[in-house]
Amino acid sequence: MNFENTLSFAKALDEADQLRHFRSQFLFPNHNGKDYIYLCGNSLGLQPKAAGEVLKKQLDNWANFAVEGWFDGEEPWMFYHKALKKLMAPIVGASPAEVCPMNTLTINLHLLMVSFYQPKGKRFKIIMEGGAFPSDQYAIESQVKFHGFDLKEAIIEVFPREGEEILRTEDIVSQIKENAGEIALVLFGGINYYTGQWYDMKTITKAGHEIGAIVGWDLAHAAGNVPVKLHDWGVDFACWCSYKYQNSGPGGISGIFVHEKHFGNTDLNRFAGWWGYQESKRFKMEKGFIAEGGADGWQVSCTQVMPMALYHASLQIFEQAGFIEPLRIKSITLTQYLEFIINEVNKSLGVGQYKIITPKNQEDRGAQLSIIAQHHGKRIFDGLMANHILGDWREPDVIRLSAVPLYNSYEDVYLTGQALLKVSKDILQKTQSI
Repeated sequence: MNFENTLSFAKALDEADQLRHFRSQFLFPNHNGKDYIYLCGNSLGLQPKAAGEVLKKQLDNWANFAVEGWFDGEEPWMFYHKALKKLMAPIVGASPAEVCPMNTLTINLHLLMVSFYQPKGKRFKIIMEGGAFPSDQYAIESQVKFHGFDLKEAIIEVFPREGEEILRTEDIVSQIKENAGEIALVLFGGINYYTGQWYDMKTITKAGHEIGAIVGWDLAHAAGNVPVKLHDWGVDFACWCSYKYQNSGPGGISGIFVHEKHFGNTDLNRFAGWWGYQESKRFKMEKGFIAEGGADGWQVSCTQVMPMALYHASLQIFEQAGFIEPLRIKSITLTQYLEFIINEVNKSLGVGQYKIITPKNQEDRGAQLSIIAQHHGKRIFDGLMANHILGDWREPDVIRLSAVPLYNSYEDVYLTGQALLKVSKDILQKTQSI
């Protein structure tokens, strides 16, 4: 598509957008009577208007049924998670039995590593992306220490080549092969939080399995953003938060995936709790843990009804939109337009003020673009905020902007470009950087 840096062109794209009506189902932050252009769905998704209604319904159930709400009403809490499982599965390419909403992301990462990080003999190492989100780093470090290994020996980090920001798939695969006899677990983020790079999950999973390792993924920035096929790719396990692209609210409930090939493996360790016990016998309160079938058997504590209700509100919007594929089609074009607009800003400034470090290839990125500001990045970010453009700042010099297909428009992108150009000119001219 040949893009144009005009408001009329952006509005024409919006008019042709078959998903444009979903924007009206979300609440936008407002300051002094003016809505923000919200480009921070990669950090926290907007609130669905239905969230309050769905939450009130569960509050009413609590008021009307009290403890009997576990077994009474239209959606008894005992089985509420099953309604979510059916809607979660298409988002991550799984069967409903392979997914479960529970806990929060890092808790689930630990619980899954208890089962799937089982070092034996020389095979005790974990390979991960260098510069992963800190929670992943801390979780992996603590699991390694728990098993009594030295961090420097047990953790292999793969970094981009010198002078590059992006990890090459061939370098990841090469490191896996070079350490074939020592790797117990391959554990990457599906999309890197800082650069926005979407790793080649299928190829990396295949490479890990070829050397006899378990392969897991943290899909915090991928679930609800890009199409993943966890079952078909043979991924062993995965987990994700739901408050970014899946709009479940701050600290919203997490989700897990366990491939069905592991359901019958009684050798897997797990930290058990009563909600993971066989559902049909759970209230007999008997000794000796017997896991419920599927991913539900990894549950520990009872269903978190209110967080699930918020997640449910958003998942129903995904269902209405046709889940990921239609959203992905719009996301690609929307992100390409954002890239075009940023390049237009550079042209107008006459200098390379902004460098996009997210991969240019649409197959290697989702909705997020990470932009290095060569000069005065934080001041420019603050200037965008003052102009009602809400993105995300990451030290030392990166502005993250994410145009989410469910609620962002092409006009949002165009107006962001206009604000970025104005703010940049004002600040750069004052500081004589141009």
